[in-house]
Order: sequence, then structure tokens, then C-alpha cells
Amino acid sequence: MPLDIPSVSTLPDVAKVREIVKGGNPSDWDTVWQANITPWDAGEFQPPLREVIESGDIDFPRQGRALVPGCGSGYDVSYLASALSLDTLGMDVSETAITKAKRSSTVLFNVRSVPLTADNPSLMNSVDNPATGKVSFALGDFFHYIPEEKFDLIYDYTFFVAIPPTRRIEWAQKMSSLIKSGGYLITLVFPIDPPTDLGPPFFVRVEHYEEVLGGAFNKVMEKVPTTSLPNHVGKERIVVWKRI
Repeated sequence: MPLDIPSVSTLPDVAKVREIVKGGNPSDWDTVWQANITPWDAGEFQPPLREVIESGDIDFPRQGRALVPGCGSGYDVSYLASALSLDTLGMDVSETAITKAKRSSTVLFNVRSVPLTADNPSLMNSVDNPATGKVSFALGDFFHYIPEEKFDLIYDYTFFVAIPPTRRIEWAQKMSSLIKSGGYLITLVFPIDPPTDLGPPFFVRVEHYEEVLGGAFNKVMEKVPTTSLPNHVGKERIVVWKRI
């Protein structure tokens, strides 16, 4: 790890986030977004995601459906829909985040409202463009989400590290239930910082994903990105898993 890049845990905004969400109530994340204390939000999609998709090393699906849980401002959602032509759903428990995501999507597309069933998240907006997949945003809890059909691809950036480690097995079980056989899970493992009991973000290593994904996925790629945001250099790995 480069010595001039501080541990994420030492950043003032991270301490503020931890103080707000320490009770574990999902609604606390909306408080964080309302206060604009979002140190994970880079204002753009993550370069390692683009790198792994555009490298051509993996034959990702070019039609079907994708999901981004904990989507925040939705930059990665729009990128996946554009790069892979997948109908991509971004989901978050924060209504403020979903509102921001919808705004960011209008830079490229026109937005229309789409109602959801009572069993599924309570707010969704969809964005159509004939050259890309459809972009949708839903206010809802990933762990309680019941889709009408499974996904071809799911992307996780900072969602895994935002949940308490005690829920990681539940995270893996949900991923297994949501992804089609032969589908992909892309995980951007960040921040790879020194061990700590504090969170979020909680202490993470690639091995933590391996432990919970178990026999449901095969790891098909693990690499240090050659393109990272300046404050991510040396602190992240891009790992791709294929659903068995």
C-alpha cells in the first residue's frame, strides 16, 4: 500500500458515517446521504469496472439483466447498461441516493416512472435508450428483494463492506439466489486497509468473499487494477465469480 495514501478509517467523513449508522438501522443511510457524507462516492463510475469489462478477458453477457445493490448515485448502473447493453437495476435503501441516481441518469436519458408490486421495492424509475440496456432504480432492501426473474450479472462495490460481517453469509446466499447459473458476480474489493473492528466500511480481504461464496461460485478472475482512482491505488482488487 502506498505510504502517502491514508487508511480509509482515518478519513474524517468515514468517522462521521460510522457515528450515524452505528445503530444498524437501514434508514440511517438516508441520513448520511441527506448530509452529503458519502466518501465512497467518486462522482463517476469505478475505473476497474470499465477495465474488467473492456479488457475482453471474460465473455460477459451482452443481453439480459444486471443488478447493482447499494447503487448510490448510480454511475455504475448507467455504465453497465451502456457497456454491456444489459437492463440494469440500481437498488439502495436511501431515497436520497435514488433521487440523485435518477438525476444523474437524465444526463443521458429521459426518465419515466414504473410501478412495482407490493412484494418488491417501493420506488423505481426506468430510463430507455435504444443503444443501451434500460436503466432502472429501486428504493428497497437487497436482502428482501424478490425479482420476477434472476440476473445475468451483479456488481458489488462497497456494499459487501457496508453490511455487518455477521450478514456476509446472508449476502452470499442472496447473491446465489439472484444470479442465474452461468451468470457473473463482479466484486470490487475495497478498501484493503489494515485490520480493524470498526465499520463501515468493515475490514475486508478477498478471502472473506471466498469463505461465504463457497461452492456456489467459481472465481474466474482476480487482479490488481491497472486503473484506479488516486485514493484507491494499492487498496483494491477486482474479482469476478461465475455462478455454478
